[in-house]
Amino acid sequence: MKTRRSTQKDLPEKAEVEEPAKPAQTSKPKKGDKKSKRKKEKGNSSLQRSAPDPLANKAFPMIAVIDEQIRTTIPPELVERVKKAKSKKHIISEVYPYKRMMNKEDYEKEIALLQIELVKMQTWVQHSGERIVIIFEGRDAAGKGGTIKRFVENLNPRGARIVALAKPTETERGQWYFQRYATQLPTKGEIVFLDRSWYNRVGVEHVMGFCTPHEYLEFMRQAPEFERMLVRSGIRLFKFWFSVSREEQLRRFMSRARDPIKQWKLSPMDVESLGRWDEYTRAKEAMLFYTDTADSPWHVVRSDDKKRARLSSIKFLLSSIPYDGRDHRLVQGYDPQVVGSAKDIYELGENQPHPLPEDSES
Repeated sequence: MKTRRSTQKDLPEKAEVEEPAKPAQTSKPKKGDKKSKRKKEKGNSSLQRSAPDPLANKAFPMIAVIDEQIRTTIPPELVERVKKAKSKKHIISEVYPYKRMMNKEDYEKEIALLQIELVKMQTWVQHSGERIVIIFEGRDAAGKGGTIKRFVENLNPRGARIVALAKPTETERGQWYFQRYATQLPTKGEIVFLDRSWYNRVGVEHVMGFCTPHEYLEFMRQAPEFERMLVRSGIRLFKFWFSVSREEQLRRFMSRARDPIKQWKLSPMDVESLGRWDEYTRAKEAMLFYTDTADSPWHVVRSDDKKRARLSSIKFLLSSIPYDGRDHRLVQGYDPQVVGSAKDIYELGENQPHPLPEDSES
């Protein structure tokens, strides 16, 4: 009996030892686990973007449109070269003076300093009553919009305007062609950034047949005179042409078509331009021949590397304006291989190949 009582007495104590629930692990997950989780989430996100549901297909139809245009109008070897690009940082074009995109950290440091210079320049414009017009033209997906954004990012919006006009209304079609642009010109102390300009007439309107041959030729006669009047009235006029290689343009179009956030940047007219590379090249050459004048010269910006294009175009502008407190060492260091005159910079397939110096970077 003693043994039995002793055993019964010990039972609860024994149960407490053998049957407690195992506490939950509180140790932090390993770094590798977090990385794996992030990679998995990123993969799922990419999958969602590349394979949208039927509803998304209706909302973002540009993937099919781009694919069809590429299949029917783009040389297969060009498509293959774009698909085989090593990485996003690798520059595909064989004539671009650098092989890799600019380092992001170096770019961010330099753009921050240049934006301070732009604020100085705007202050001088406001105090002196200067008027500045900056035209941004170029092929679709050449990087004009992103460059304009960096120009104005820290400027006072009361004295710096972006003008991006839609297609003309019926009333505007009945006016003198330059009339709706003339109403957008700056007053004293103001800077106007034209995201596309009156040069639509010799670009998309001419190539796509939206203007008559007479209207096109009349523009070529009037544009130099119109710009000469602007300059003689005291307006400082700058004209930038953003030049992108066919390979890089195709890569950007394919990227935008598959990204729902960026699809708004593409229109059926933009996609149509993919198959009209040669026509747009001839239109550009004619434009430069007639409108690159001493009063209002064109400045060509190679934009396969957007970072270099932004820095060099900002530096070029700042070096051309005599504002107070200018950091000469900073603003005069624009890259002549990236921005230069229309007579100096050509792209592959244009009138004259531009003799590039040996690449200093690998």
